[in-house]
Amino acid sequence: MNVRAMETSGRIMNATATLERPSAKAGASAEHFDVLIVGAGISGVGSAYHLVHQCPGTSFVVLETQESFGGTWTTHKYPGIRSDSDLHTFGYRFKPWVGKPIASAEEILKYMGEVIAENDLARHIRYRHKIHNARWSSADNLWTVDAERLDTGERLTFTCNFLWMCQGYYRHSEGYTPQWKDMDKYEGVLVHPQTWPEGLDYKGKQVLVIGSGATAATVIPAMAPDAAHVTMLQRSPTYFIPGRNAIDIAEQLRKLQVDESWIHEIVRRQILVNQAEFTQRCLDEPETVTKELLGAVRAYLGPDYDIARHFTPTYRPWRQRIAFVPDGDLFKGIASGKASVVTDEIDRFTKKGVLLKSGKELEADIIVTATGFNLCMMGDIAFDIDGKPLDWSKTITYRGLMFTGVPNLAWVFGYFRASWTLRTDMVADFVCALLDHMKKKGAKRVEVALRPEDKGMPVLPWIDEENFNPGYMMRGMDLLPKRLDKPEWQHSQDYWTEKDEIPKTNLDDAAFVYSS
Repeated sequence: MNVRAMETSGRIMNATATLERPSAKAGASAEHFDVLIVGAGISGVGSAYHLVHQCPGTSFVVLETQESFGGTWTTHKYPGIRSDSDLHTFGYRFKPWVGKPIASAEEILKYMGEVIAENDLARHIRYRHKIHNARWSSADNLWTVDAERLDTGERLTFTCNFLWMCQGYYRHSEGYTPQWKDMDKYEGVLVHPQTWPEGLDYKGKQVLVIGSGATAATVIPAMAPDAAHVTMLQRSPTYFIPGRNAIDIAEQLRKLQVDESWIHEIVRRQILVNQAEFTQRCLDEPETVTKELLGAVRAYLGPDYDIARHFTPTYRPWRQRIAFVPDGDLFKGIASGKASVVTDEIDRFTKKGVLLKSGKELEADIIVTATGFNLCMMGDIAFDIDGKPLDWSKTITYRGLMFTGVPNLAWVFGYFRASWTLRTDMVADFVCALLDHMKKKGAKRVEVALRPEDKGMPVLPWIDEENFNPGYMMRGMDLLPKRLDKPEWQHSQDYWTEKDEIPKTNLDDAAFVYSS
């Protein structure tokens, strides 16, 4: 389908919507806010901060399904859970991070709690509020949001002028586990990290971890000291960056008693420069970068370890996320003999473990399926525009933060090659500027639309598979909005370009359509 066909379809949809279901003004029971933020994770809390400081006087509420703030850092409770991005850039730009660059979930939650307390955000956040649907009325220029209080079962209705989606990109209730043959025959404990059972005893047990991404690289060194043995089973290898869990320049500046706010800014800039150089080198000289990455792993595992088989991917660096391994703990566990790696494919499950396609059986008391996420679009909330169900895959993204045919809504979708939070801060600046611009224009509605010069272009998937192709994105690509081959009509995953382009966005460009 090309742009013109999609646009025509959208016009028909909007033209018929009011005939199918006339919009109704919210009843007296509806609670109204200028802005409604969905989610109190790293994106939602950061967005709330910026709204308070950049748009004073704006009424807003944050609705969160879970019983506390934190999102991922509250959901995931598996052993050793930690960041795989440095906290100097994963932390907010406005609050210095003073700990080690790779931090535990507990440390991240403490940091977020301080942001909430220091900025009086708690009074805006309502926990255990699950949103079921969101309906836009063009007659009223309002979103109506239906939610449920999970602790009481009470049904609540909210209206808002602007909807700010900060709920993340995966389903918190369940992780992704492939369906292998005979899984029901396994008599041990089968667990996904995302739904880790409280009090799981793995001391002295044989543990099999399926997967080799950031989660596996975290849980294996955490379990290995107490388990009898931990085996990492992977279908194919993953790139890792082992290194010291410290930032030299930060340590030096602290010795000089430099103010932490200065240290935070200097370290962020240094890290981002280094990341930009590394990312470009992955594109320009992938073979050299590969040798460097594998050399760092070999330094821990020794010259006789089969690096080629177990730690040499078939793709170039940065086509999938590269996890940082602090102090090389994963590789230290392997070198000690407490952990090992098997590269093979599963044929089927057995009573005692899994049978591999090579014919070898791996026995385990506990099997951990560190096999990824289930991507979900907008928190599985049912959206409609003037009574017509909204299909996000039929929309085109404006810089990965707004969508054609969807008024008064922005989405935070962060970076994979840089820290997620960098985009949280950037999108917040954009949204706050947009809200201020609407106020000055007297506009009650804004949406993005294709300009004459954009029409007729091929419609492309959300992300270029040749550029970035993690499994969870590929599995859910059909759910995501589309893009065009222009910077403003795609989410490039390129922080180093977007940091200059997005702040300079002309809000009076023809791509923005306002009405009162």
